[in-house]
Amino acid sequence: MKMSEILSALSNPVRLNILTWLKEPSRHFPAQNDNAPENGICVTHIQEKTGLSQSTISLYLATLQRADLVRSQRVGQWTYYSLNRDVVTAFIAALAERL
Repeated sequence: MKMSEILSALSNPVRLNILTWLKEPSRHFPAQNDNAPENGICVTHIQEKTGLSQSTISLYLATLQRADLVRSQRVGQWTYYSLNRDVVTAFIAALAERL
């Protein structure tokens, strides 16, 4: 885990919001179709919630994925994102040790 990469990814308020929403996807997004992976949210729903362009959201999600904070899964033409809870938990623990 690269703490500096995670901290950089978290420095953007929209990326932080995306992680917050992915923590409780059923609370923040409409129900997904039957082909969606468990807890996976289609990039289209994330884009609609932010009101930003699809290209901007794709860049934000790529940053979060490089930091290993989210996972993606492709189903047909759709890409679904979910929170990587193991990495988030490890990051919080490592941060707590340092502070």
